[in-house]
Amino acid sequence: MIKIFKRMGKLTMILSFVLMGTVLFVSNCTSFDFEMNQEKVDAHFASRGITARSETYHHEGREMHYVSTGDQSKPMVLFVHGSPGSWDAFINFMSNGRLLEYAHVVSVDRPGFGKSGRDIAERSIKRQAADIKPILDANTSSQGAILVGHSLGGPVIAQMAMDYPDQVAGLILVAPSIDPELEKTKWYQIPADWMLFSWMVPKVLVTTNREILPLKAELERMMPQWKDIRVPVTVIQGEKDKLVPAANADFARKALVNAPLTMVRIENMNHFVPWTHPALIEKAILDHLNAEKEAPLGKEQP
Repeated sequence: MIKIFKRMGKLTMILSFVLMGTVLFVSNCTSFDFEMNQEKVDAHFASRGITARSETYHHEGREMHYVSTGDQSKPMVLFVHGSPGSWDAFINFMSNGRLLEYAHVVSVDRPGFGKSGRDIAERSIKRQAADIKPILDANTSSQGAILVGHSLGGPVIAQMAMDYPDQVAGLILVAPSIDPELEKTKWYQIPADWMLFSWMVPKVLVTTNREILPLKAELERMMPQWKDIRVPVTVIQGEKDKLVPAANADFARKALVNAPLTMVRIENMNHFVPWTHPALIEKAILDHLNAEKEAPLGKEQP
């Protein structure tokens, strides 16, 4: 009987650690834009007199989903969210009248989130980029797309620029997780991926964990390709970012040896830039669009 109680005590201790790890995991997620319900989405656009188009397509067995607003003949601005997240993380940009004057605005559910094969994680950054590429193929403007990636969306859009340079005109990396040396696996991430414990964690966070665990190796694989990025890049980084270290911006400066680089570093800004400092992203987009008008797709960038 004593042995049974000892074993139960050990099990209780293990479960307590896992539950504590779950709380820590939730508090350390790179974004909390989980997903708006459709009623709120519809109300948001209706109140602004904007038509939002919801589109789906299939790529290599995965259904992908995105939403777009604005004139499709205008230059495309494509938003890619962090982890966890969904397309509506950028809903305020999609209804931004100033942006819609100049751009066709698109936001995608990354693989494993929203309506893009929800809860089925895609661990490969390269395959995530390939899953999103059909949106670039649907670009009907005469100019390449401006890509905006927040947090884990940063390395995804960088991979897209590496792999599809003829379809990308510029990158805006917002608090991006791009330096492999800064990716540290936390103790609670490993058991959170075990079937024994993963049932305790919300499915969206299991998906998040499963794509973050291999991120360091994925970023290491990308290292030789950073020199291939030649389009203008803007990095927006807060010095008070506790989720993605500000030193990721230093990595960008070292790695982007062939890209015109604009660095925006704000002393008292945290990780949640799209919600706390949207004007910084809006300005970066408009700056890129203006530059793209002066040097359209196919012309050599200065």
